[in-house]
Amino acid sequence: MIQPFAPPEPVTAEPPRPVRTTLLTQSWLDLTFLHWAVEPERVAPLLPAGALPDTVDGVSYVGLVAFRMHRIGWLGLPGLPYLGTFPETNVRLYSVDRHGRRGVVFRSLEASRLLPVLAARIGFRLPYVWARMAIDRAGDTVTYTSSRRWPGPRGARSRITVEVGGAVAEPTALEHFLTARWGLHNAVAGRPLYLPNVHPRWPLHRARLLDLDEDLLAAAGLPGIGGAPCSVLYSPGVPVRFGRPLRAPAAR
Repeated sequence: MIQPFAPPEPVTAEPPRPVRTTLLTQSWLDLTFLHWAVEPERVAPLLPAGALPDTVDGVSYVGLVAFRMHRIGWLGLPGLPYLGTFPETNVRLYSVDRHGRRGVVFRSLEASRLLPVLAARIGFRLPYVWARMAIDRAGDTVTYTSSRRWPGPRGARSRITVEVGGAVAEPTALEHFLTARWGLHNAVAGRPLYLPNVHPRWPLHRARLLDLDEDLLAAAGLPGIGGAPCSVLYSPGVPVRFGRPLRAPAAR
């Protein structure tokens, strides 16, 4: 039997636990968050062992998040200016584990540097894919483009254009839920794994979606998700630290 799940920890704008040993450093810059509401039953089969859909008022969410990864560094070493800096676009779901730890589950992560893609696929079993990507900014308008190279489906794409608006003085409870996620859930050889992170409170801005053309959601196992997103946010970004993976006993 699967062990009972503890109640989910509170949604907090600051990290709920410290990261004492730093495994990775990086910055996430020029982010746009697009979100769609979805039934928890729709995404439950897509989550790894030990994780359930996280919800707000019985609703879960699918996120399409585009940004610029900046200077990935290992074990306190300086971040890499070229190999560690690249555009990224991910499809993510919202999860909670049997310890009540909230996080995200990545269904795909497009990135424009092949070596980091290979390292993340091999070292962390994350579904990174290699893509042609660009981020272009003109005033308050930001455009993110991506076309998948490897692995398939080759040519899976996205084009997102937003107009950045004013700063959010006090995010709503849902906006905190969608952005303040303090770890990722994964499974390696069937064993649940939680990779915690810490960073300053998100500086968020309202944003207006000007253009969206994508099939990354369908390629990530989420066909039929579409139409206007229920939430569009932008952030100039934050510096981030990841701690060592936290393992849990396998479900039985």
